Amino acid sequence: MENKIRCAWCEKDDLYRNYHDNEWGKPVYDDQMLFEFLILETFQAGLSWYTVLKKRENFRKAFANFDYKKVALFSEEKIQELLLDVGIIRNQLKIRAAVANAIAFMKVQEEFGTFSKYIWNFTDGKPLDNKPKTLKDISSSTPLSDAISKDLKIRGFKFVGTTVVYAHMQATGMVNDHVENCWTRN
Repeated sequence: MENKIRCAWCEKDDLYRNYHDNEWGKPVYDDQMLFEFLILETFQAGLSWYTVLKKRENFRKAFANFDYKKVALFSEEKIQELLLDVGIIRNQLKIRAAVANAIAFMKVQEEFGTFSKYIWNFTDGKPLDNKPKTLKDISSSTPLSDAISKDLKIRGFKFVGTTVVYAHMQATGMVNDHVENCWTRN
């Protein structure tokens, strides 16, 4: 494993390498996992993914194991409690966005059957392969992430700008942005 060539961004430590090797860019069709990544990506806005990844287990505890049905019911008291939780990113707007996004997530499920059907419809159910040669070839947003961001906002989602959406697409395998010589491409 140590001799494998990986995308350069993940060489920081084992936490990043394990995430890269086992999760990043692998297609996710499970609503619970899609919600988890949505929550994590929205908290990442303006920060490094590494910061969020280090706090992932704390987020899991704070946000009811990423159970969107439970998060949708978070009370003002629970929100205030989360604002005091040093284990997570204590941004009031992002915490409130997580609750709003859980509610919007369930509305999408009502309309489409699953959030997965909704989100994957943007790529006809299949990952898009950008085939980047180097990290410089990877964008932080695309016209497709622009369109998804716009649609999510219309549906009541918060903190889902085009960069957050594109990061979500990468994390959940909607796009494959592993560089050309990365072992995961083979």
